[in-house]
Amino acid sequence: MSKHVASFRTPRGQVEGLGAAHSGTHHFLQQRISAVALVPLAIWFVIAALGLVGANLAEVLVFFAEPVNAILMFAFLFTALYHMSLGLQTIIEDYVHHDGAKLGCLILNRAFMWIVGGSAGFALLRIAL
Repeated sequence: MSKHVASFRTPRGQVEGLGAAHSGTHHFLQQRISAVALVPLAIWFVIAALGLVGANLAEVLVFFAEPVNAILMFAFLFTALYHMSLGLQTIIEDYVHHDGAKLGCLILNRAFMWIVGGSAGFALLRIAL
């Protein structure tokens, strides 16, 4: 490797011989794919939510007891939470500079996604079954 290429690395990267992680493109694609998937799911969600305005609890439970509606709601929630987690991860990585705080925020971000997603998925399963 020439000295010219090595000069673009950080001093730590030069010593350890580490290059870029090359995960930026994958992360970018995940965000774009989840955003595209959210378009029809969000349209379905808005139509479903407007259709349930003024409905009582029994009517809402009947609506989500239908497998198609339960599956679409689960897909919407999972995709929205995943997309939110990816976006928040980017913000944390860009603006939290202390390594310990960054790691803590990233763990909390992912834990929040799993806790909310798991709770919502469990609730949907209980309604649907």
